[in-house]
Amino acid sequence: MTDTNTQTQANVVLTANAARRITLLAATEADAKLFRVSVEGGGCSGFQYKFDLVGEPESGDLVIEREGARMLIDPVSFDYLKGSEIDFVDDLMGATFRVRNPNAQSSCGCGTSFSL
Repeated sequence: MTDTNTQTQANVVLTANAARRITLLAATEADAKLFRVSVEGGGCSGFQYKFDLVGEPESGDLVIEREGARMLIDPVSFDYLKGSEIDFVDDLMGATFRVRNPNAQSSCGCGTSFSL
């Protein structure tokens, strides 16, 4: 499903703003052109989002593409991210990737950790 604002695959949405930012970041890297979103234990709410640039997908990764940007999600993290929207926001609080996760019961003030 494609529209002017989002690219959706397997219930994860990559916004146009996020795709543009990923493209800019990837352009500065020689070997790491793919944007990985993962979920790890930790943070102030129990789980935290992690964002990395990597060179290649791993076996089983979900690959979401939009406007030339490629985002990877591993199978374990995907279970926590189903239905989420990955966006990039540049506002008074700073420039950051933001995950709007309908599975999160609560999140911290910084928006990088959550609980289920």
